[in-house]
Amino acid sequence: MIEQQTFNNRYRLDRKLGEGGMATVYGGTDTVLRRRVAIKVLRPQYAADVEFVRRFYQEAESAARLSHPNIVNTYDVGREGETYYIVMELVDGAPLAEIMNDGPLPEPVAIDYAAQICNGLAYAHRSGLLHRDIKPANILVTKDDVVKLSDFGIARAVSQQTMALTKPGLVMGSVYYISPEQAQGHELHESSDLYSVGIVLYQMLTGKLPYTGDSPVTVALKHIGDPVPVIDADTSSISPALAAIVNKLLQKRPENRFHSASEVATALREARERPSVAAYQIADDAPTQMMYSVLPPRRSPMPDRSLANGEEEPRRSTGLGWVVALVLLALLATGIGYVLFGRPLTLPSITASSITVSDYTNMTDTEAEAAVVNAGLVARFIKSPSDTVAANHVIRQNPAPGTRVDRNALVELIVSNGLPMVGLPDVRGYNVSDAQRTLQDDGFKVKLNDRYDNAPKDSVIDQSPKARSQVRKGAVIALVVSKGPESVAAPNFVNMGVGDAQIMAQKLGVVLDTSQQVADPNVPDGVIDAQDVLPGTAITRGQTIHATVSTGAPATSQTVAVPSLVGMKYKDAVQQLQTLGFQPAITFSTQADRNGTIVGQDPPPGAQVTGGKRVTLTLSVNGEVPDTEGETLQQAQDTLASYGYQVGKIQYTTTEGANGNVVRTDPMAGSNVTPGSPVTIIVNGTGP
Repeated sequence: MIEQQTFNNRYRLDRKLGEGGMATVYGGTDTVLRRRVAIKVLRPQYAADVEFVRRFYQEAESAARLSHPNIVNTYDVGREGETYYIVMELVDGAPLAEIMNDGPLPEPVAIDYAAQICNGLAYAHRSGLLHRDIKPANILVTKDDVVKLSDFGIARAVSQQTMALTKPGLVMGSVYYISPEQAQGHELHESSDLYSVGIVLYQMLTGKLPYTGDSPVTVALKHIGDPVPVIDADTSSISPALAAIVNKLLQKRPENRFHSASEVATALREARERPSVAAYQIADDAPTQMMYSVLPPRRSPMPDRSLANGEEEPRRSTGLGWVVALVLLALLATGIGYVLFGRPLTLPSITASSITVSDYTNMTDTEAEAAVVNAGLVARFIKSPSDTVAANHVIRQNPAPGTRVDRNALVELIVSNGLPMVGLPDVRGYNVSDAQRTLQDDGFKVKLNDRYDNAPKDSVIDQSPKARSQVRKGAVIALVVSKGPESVAAPNFVNMGVGDAQIMAQKLGVVLDTSQQVADPNVPDGVIDAQDVLPGTAITRGQTIHATVSTGAPATSQTVAVPSLVGMKYKDAVQQLQTLGFQPAITFSTQADRNGTIVGQDPPPGAQVTGGKRVTLTLSVNGEVPDTEGETLQQAQDTLASYGYQVGKIQYTTTEGANGNVVRTDPMAGSNVTPGSPVTIIVNGTGP
C-alpha cells in the first residue's frame, strides 16, 4: 500500500489507472513542471531484490534517453523509502489490447499500427536497447492513432531477472508473445522483438493468438516446436502480401526472420501498395519433432537413465548436409567466375544513395508534398480526423523523421481532414441555456434563432442539423428558441352577444370564459356585461379572458348602498363588493406612494344601486412587476392582482427553486410593464 501521495516532493499521485504483474500505474502530476504524468510504482517483491533494483535503474535510465514519436517518454526514475517508481509520459489513449477486444482490426489499420511499432523499435534498436516484452498491453494508441511503445526499461530488467529466478524451469513473462530463443533462455537480438511483433500483428489480423495452451510451459513449447502459423489469404480477407510478412516474422530461427525493424516497416508499406503480391515465400522452419530438451530440465531425484538395449540415439538433422552442399556450389561458382572472367562470380548488388527523411509534421499537404518530391521521395496521403491538428496539415508520417531510406522510397503522410465526426445530441425541449451548455461542452458552436410558439418561452423547439446525426466536431448548431405565444391586443367583448364574442375570441386565439353571470337591468340577457381584461391590453395567444354575461333585469328592484372602498386593499375591496352582489371592474392609477390600495370608486360611497350593478374601482399601482420569489402560488396570484397584473400562464420546473414555491416571473420582478398586462408565474414542481 502506498501511504505517501507525493514522491520526493514533486510527483503527486492523483488516481489509479491500472495494475499489472509488476507495477501499479497512477495518473499523477509533476508539480515542478506542472504537467500530467503517468507514475509506475513497482510491486514490493521486485523492490526487495537488490539485483533487480540495480538492473532496473540501469535499464530505466537507458530508456529515458529514448526520444521518439512512437515510444512513450520516460522522464524520471526514483525511490521514496522502499518504493521504486518510474515517471513516464501520460498517453491520452488506450492499450492495443483494449482496442482488440472488439475483434480483428481492418488490414489498413493493422498495417499502420505495425509500421509505427517497427519505427519505434528501429529507433530503440539503433540505440542499443531491446524491448523483450512486446505485447498489446505495452502498446498504447492515442486518440489520433499514434502508436507508442511503453515499458522499455522495465521489460529488459524483468526479463533478465526472471531468467535468474526461474531456472531450472520456464521463464516468466508474457509467454504468448515470447520468441523461441527467449523461451529457451538463449541470447536475444533484435529479431526476438520482431517475432513478438509478428504475434501481435497475427492477433490484430485474426483476432486470436497463434499459440495457446493450458499452461505457460505448453505455450512456450509450441513457440519452439509447433509449425509456423500460416494465414490463408484465399479463405480470409487478409492480403497475400501481408500474410507472407506475418509468416516470415514468425519463423523459429532468428536468421530466417527480417533482419531489422526498419526492414519490416518497409515491407509493410510495400504490402499496402501491392497487397496482392507476396514478396516472401511461405515457409516453415519448425523442427520435424518437438525438442523438449531445449527447455532447462526439471530436477529429478532419479539419475538420468542410459539408452536401453535396442534403442537408437535420435538421428541428427540432415540440415548440415544441405549447408555443406550449398557451400560447395558457391565455391564452384567462384571457380567458374575466375575461369571465364578472371574474377569471382558475384551476385549483382543494387545500390542507391540513401536519403534522410525530414520532419513533415504540421506542414500543409501541399508544402509536405513539395518537400517530399524535392527530396527524391514519393509521397502518399492518408486522410484522418484529428482533434489537435488543423485540416490539411500533416499529423504524422511513416517513416519517422531521421530514418535513412533509398531514393524514390514511399513516405506516408497522414493528413488531418478536420475534427472527427461525432453524434449530435438531441436538445429539443431543453431550456436554451442548458442546450447551449450541453452543445458547447461537446465542442460545438451554437447559433440562436427565435420565433413565436406555444412551447414555453426560452425552450428549444428545433435544431439543425437534426438530432443524432453525425456532424463534425466544432460545427455550428442552429437552435430555434421559442419566444412564447405571440401577443395580441385584448378585444372589447362588452355589449357583444356571447356567440359573436366566442367567434371573435377563436379568431384571435384566446379563450373566452362566459361562465359568470350577473343580473343587470341595463344590459340585455345574453349580452356580455363586463370582462376582467381591459380592451387593448397585450395578452398572449391561448390566454383566458373571463367575461360576465348579463341575465337581464333582476327579479326584484331592491337597491343596495355602495360601501366606501377608498383606502382599502385591493383584495379586501373586491371581496366586499362581491359579498354585496356587485360586479367589480378595475381601472388603474400610477402612484408610487399608495401602491395596492383603492384610490377611487364609481358610484360614490352611499349611492343606492340595484344589486348586481357594476362598481368601478381605481387601483393605485407603481407600474413595476412585484417580487414574488418564494411565495406560494396563491400568494403570488394575490400579489400580482394587487399590483394590477393578470396571471397569464403558470409554468412548472424541477430544476429551479424548492418546496413548490414561486421561482420567478416573466417579465421578471422590477420590470416596467403596463398595468393590466399578463404575467407568467414559474413555479417549482411538476404541475397538476
